[in-house]
Amino acid sequence: MSAAAFAVCDEQRTDPEPMKPLICCALALAFLLPVPAAAIDAGIREQLERLAPDEKLEQRCDIEAMNRISHDDGGFRPDKVIAYAFAEPKLSGTTLRTKGAVFRSDGEWYRLSYRCVAAKNRLDIQDFRFTIGNRVPRSQWDEHYLYD
Repeated sequence: MSAAAFAVCDEQRTDPEPMKPLICCALALAFLLPVPAAAIDAGIREQLERLAPDEKLEQRCDIEAMNRISHDDGGFRPDKVIAYAFAEPKLSGTTLRTKGAVFRSDGEWYRLSYRCVAAKNRLDIQDFRFTIGNRVPRSQWDEHYLYD
């Protein structure tokens, strides 16, 4: 939590109204929550709705991966995610796990694993965890159907 958030809470504690400190501290604690799932625009949502359920989930999770990676501290600018480049994803209900994904950033491919949990509609992401791996050497691109 930031020092500013604590300072605001401390200021509010002198207020005689008992709910103000609770509300203030609750808002300050909100900074500790994980990044929410990315909202997708209506056009993309409409296109995803046309897909079969499993394909819809995979595509939605790939979109979420790009959003999360681009907001991560690694400085990546992903423009493509492929969930199945090195291994087939595992699907269980509305949870997709992959240890064989890749993403492209600035013309280079990087290994990626993620776990994506969606709502029943397969469009609203409820939980998303990912790990970025090493850069994929160009000598492996053809074997895994990666491209510039």
